[in-house]
Amino acid sequence: MGAISQKGAEFLIRSRLADAEAGDVDALFELGVTYSTGRGDIAVDLIEAHKWFNLAALSGCTRGQECRAEIAAEMTAREIAEAQRQARSWLSTCRYQSRAA
Repeated sequence: MGAISQKGAEFLIRSRLADAEAGDVDALFELGVTYSTGRGDIAVDLIEAHKWFNLAALSGCTRGQECRAEIAAEMTAREIAEAQRQARSWLSTCRYQSRAA
């Protein structure tokens, strides 16, 4: 019973994304954990994980800073650059949009 179903995993991601868009730092961190460990049926994706840990770190989460550093050691410079690009893109579309509304 430990494994999360695909539907459950997708719901978890969607609900955490909504929380993250609302500025929930824990949600940002949990998304990083989800993608770095491959919870449920979600595949491990270090670029996605780095993006979320980076966003958590930028919001003041020291655990996010630590985890970002740990997975960065396993990534190429190109992968890290892509993760940073995605984090900037997310910040410019989701976060500030919800604050302006």
